[in-house]
Amino acid sequence: MVTQIKMFQIILFVDNQEISSIFYQRLLRIAPSLNVPGMTEFTISDHLKLGLMPNNGIARILGDVMPHPSEGNGIPRCELYIYVDDLESEFGNATHCGASLVSGIQQRNWGDKACYFADPDGHIIAFAKKIDD
Repeated sequence: MVTQIKMFQIILFVDNQEISSIFYQRLLRIAPSLNVPGMTEFTISDHLKLGLMPNNGIARILGDVMPHPSEGNGIPRCELYIYVDDLESEFGNATHCGASLVSGIQQRNWGDKACYFADPDGHIIAFAKKIDD
């Protein structure tokens, strides 16, 4: 029997939960569905959430088994690849929200036009659109 996934949640480890919460609220243009000390969540769809957890919170869970997440601050540790209808609008919004530009809108060899930014912790955010759309 195949396990059915009921919810997929991506959790980013962040240095400052408040700064990251404000950044993603502006970037995604939605309010958090949960915002408590130790976790902010954005419900993207019925089956997808984006979570923000402070480095120190996950460090308590990881203990001495893994390096402290703050050692990776500013180092790209993941990429959120987001397909959108209006690529130019999302490019402008990301710029306005203070995202750091990594690569402007370009045609990519995998069939997308995409641009790349970094969030306050160095996580990569790409906005993309299929070229034939």
